[in-house]
Amino acid sequence: MSNTQASTAHETAVDLEKRAYREGMKAGAPTMPGIFAWGMVTGMAMVKSGLTIWQALGMSFLVFAGSAQLASLPLMAADAPVWVVFLTALVVNLRFVIFAAAIAPHFAHLPWYKRMWHGYFNADITMALFPRRFPDSTVHKTEGKVGFFNGICYSNWWAWQGGSVIGILLASQIPESWGIGFAGTLALLAITIPLTVNSAALVGVVVASVVAIAAASLPYRLGLLLAVIVGMTAAMAVDTYLDKKEKA
Repeated sequence: MSNTQASTAHETAVDLEKRAYREGMKAGAPTMPGIFAWGMVTGMAMVKSGLTIWQALGMSFLVFAGSAQLASLPLMAADAPVWVVFLTALVVNLRFVIFAAAIAPHFAHLPWYKRMWHGYFNADITMALFPRRFPDSTVHKTEGKVGFFNGICYSNWWAWQGGSVIGILLASQIPESWGIGFAGTLALLAITIPLTVNSAALVGVVVASVVAIAAASLPYRLGLLLAVIVGMTAAMAVDTYLDKKEKA
């Protein structure tokens, strides 16, 4: 291939990734207001749980996992043992192991440090949108995947961090009577409902909800941890059953 042809091919690949990036941003745009609101509520919760502004900012940028943060904060405020806090956050975030395993084959062509970078930005919304655009049948094709992934994830990161920083800085200025916590719950529902895309996910949500309510009286909010474990187990069991039934 001549230098001119190589340059043209490179420009074409760059243009393709740019278009895919814009496509990813467009696909994720409807969820961004909910992500922003959820981030703001989490930012407020961190400060109101006793963290300093700098500790809250550090947790937001380093952890970048709203459900794990919200699950950990009540335990930290209640002086729960460190192992309980870490175990809770770990279990709540176990779903990202599944998400990463599902998406990883599409990025096998990238060097490890780039895969590490993308892993930090991986989120629930990515798993909801990326497989729809790039199903398993496209695993050997590389065009547009990085751009689409980044379009979703970078938008999600900015929306989340923007809301989180505002929540952290304004936590002391917003009265409890405004019911911001309830707004965060509604935002979380708006994000979660579109992710319930199949029977396994629906079973997981229902089972986790029932267990969370039934175990609400457990100390250190361990009912949430139990709900996550049982819900994930139920969803995986149903998914395995349906997969076997489909292959039979």
